[in-house]
Amino acid sequence: MKKEKTETTTSPNEEVNRQTEQALETIDRSASVAVKSKDKTIYCLSIIGQVEGHYLLPDGQKATKYEQLIPLLVSVEENNDYDGLLVILNTMGGDVEAGLALAELIASMQKPTVTLVLGGGHSIGVPLAVAGKRSFIVPSATMTLHPVRISGTVIGAPQTYRYFHDMQERILTFIATHSKADKETLHSLMMTPDEIANDIGSILDGKEAVRVGLIDEVGGLQEALGCLKSMIQENKS
Repeated sequence: MKKEKTETTTSPNEEVNRQTEQALETIDRSASVAVKSKDKTIYCLSIIGQVEGHYLLPDGQKATKYEQLIPLLVSVEENNDYDGLLVILNTMGGDVEAGLALAELIASMQKPTVTLVLGGGHSIGVPLAVAGKRSFIVPSATMTLHPVRISGTVIGAPQTYRYFHDMQERILTFIATHSKADKETLHSLMMTPDEIANDIGSILDGKEAVRVGLIDEVGGLQEALGCLKSMIQENKS
């Protein structure tokens, strides 16, 4: 005798629970989530801790892995289900090449993109903060600008210093291109000798970051989402 096929059905509550579990799993794995409303879906991505590059960071240290974010950003750009991208930053910086690669990828996206700095957007987090088409920062957040440096053993040769200089120029050019700040001002802030203990550079709060042109506007989640929704609506029309 042939066995009859039995169809399993799920209640609306079970379906909601399943979707919630999937969303929580996605958040836990990649610190991101897709938020769907009536007529639009916004993809929210957070960049926290250190941006991990070619080398693994020690255990117990918060990290954003760039090899996970690169394909994720490509997916957001190519997936028609997503209308825009919100990037939330609270990062101390990290690997220079990895951070700049992510910033270039976000800046080259065609979909509406908005960045929001919460807590901090330090070091290589600055290019990430300005990579969106519109950028926001909360008043209590800070951003640190300092010269490129490297830890560990280095070869004390002119070529090493030339590499540092060229990398710093690429970062300055990117920031100046994607913000209202000019390179001369940025370089001056990077080289300030009397603001950071045992280091050189500048720490800017939210209002100062807007004043020098690094960030477009002081605002929080409401303002960032409102701007992104407007950009999405304009993009659709």
